[in-house]
Amino acid sequence: MSTHVVWLRNDLRVTDNLALHAACQDPDATVLALFIATPAQWEKHAMAPRQAAFLLDNLRVVQHALAEKGIPLHYHECPDFAASVDWLVQFCARRQVTDLFYNYQYEINERLRDKQVKTRLAGSVNCHGYHDSLLLPPGSVLNGSGEMYKVFTPFRQAFIKRLLAADTACAPAPDVRGEPISDMAALSPFSYPRREVDSDDFPPGERAALQSLRRFCREQAQDYDKRRDFPALPGTSKLSPYLALGILSPRQCVSRLLAENPEMLERREGGAFIWFNELVWREFYRHLIVFWPALCKHRPFTAWTQWVKWRVSPEALSAWQQGKTGYPIVDAAMRQLNETGWIHNRLRMICASFLVKDLLIDWREGERYFMSQLLDGDLAANNGGWQWAASTGTDAVPYFRIFNPTTQGERFDPDGRFIRHWLPELAAVPDNDIHQPHRWADKQQHQLNYPQPIVDHKKARQETLAAFEAAKNAGMADNEQEERSQYA
Repeated sequence: MSTHVVWLRNDLRVTDNLALHAACQDPDATVLALFIATPAQWEKHAMAPRQAAFLLDNLRVVQHALAEKGIPLHYHECPDFAASVDWLVQFCARRQVTDLFYNYQYEINERLRDKQVKTRLAGSVNCHGYHDSLLLPPGSVLNGSGEMYKVFTPFRQAFIKRLLAADTACAPAPDVRGEPISDMAALSPFSYPRREVDSDDFPPGERAALQSLRRFCREQAQDYDKRRDFPALPGTSKLSPYLALGILSPRQCVSRLLAENPEMLERREGGAFIWFNELVWREFYRHLIVFWPALCKHRPFTAWTQWVKWRVSPEALSAWQQGKTGYPIVDAAMRQLNETGWIHNRLRMICASFLVKDLLIDWREGERYFMSQLLDGDLAANNGGWQWAASTGTDAVPYFRIFNPTTQGERFDPDGRFIRHWLPELAAVPDNDIHQPHRWADKQQHQLNYPQPIVDHKKARQETLAAFEAAKNAGMADNEQEERSQYA
């Protein structure tokens, strides 16, 4: 009799889980599920304590869902990926496993781990991998030269064309495979710091995630383009934490979106398509890290930006992290991040631009800090977003395009409702002055318990432009020298 093991990673759901679905196709096989925690590896990647807690909550939900199907979940904790490979090989030998099923992960260390597993199990266990966390696998969307796109818009055009011809149907949950399991072993907490997650905002489990998806697609997606940039409004889906851990699949998202907006991909306009566009950005960044794995090592995609002379200022970095920069929209966003583990995309762009373009601090400092706080931490998306804002990545915003934090606040939180929620010390400041509160305080001779701006935006902008110009010139000179050396 065959023994099939489903190795769960960032795919914590029973419905539309391609590896689980494939493992259950043989009705006579014994099916086991497995999760291996690797806290030391998580620490290297700066996983947020909230995300660790959310992972555990969702793993417990999956354990119960699998038990109802008669599939036991085995849990083990190893320090890192290397130890997990050793333990998994031993587990397969003890259990006389014939087939191992898993969904691909695309980060460089994860790919190396899977390669080692496959090598170690060769000849004894059949390994089956699936492209589960993407709508289309890496390598399936290439330009006319057979290369990965470096710019998003042509990637999206080719992506939609391929998607319309692809089979992206959702796989059903497996059938019951025997008596439900009632004597489940309690999952021990990870040996990793954890912080409580607001279960009202982010209830664990795929059932709750699917309910949120249906509600968003039915009630909010049509206005997504009009409301998504305003942090005081409930204009975003808030589904990113579920996608990051695979509690939802992108196929489920697109399927539900098309059910409510059947002409979305043909018309390519309106709120539903703009939200779909965000899913394509997610695909774009994941495809990129496969073709340029150096991105996983936090290297800039645009080579000459390695010459930017970043400012080293622990005090300024700390002020940004704590939400004490003196720029209300930045500070409110950072305090929301610290308090909840989540902020939406407009605020991420504003905060990233401020750190890099106003404070001239290395984008990698911000990338790591975001990962240490985000409930939806995802290396590819986080790295892609930071390199976009820092003008160091593929399809990046030009380095001379610099967000003005004051005007961004005035545009996207005009009456200061979001700011006052997170900065109660500014409650008395009138709407017209909320984005420059010290201007009002000085006129009123009022003492504000709020810091003065730590940098002058106009001056900082000029310094950043000069730093990037110098880096670009240095990069060009380095390339010329390298070319001369080749022909010397």
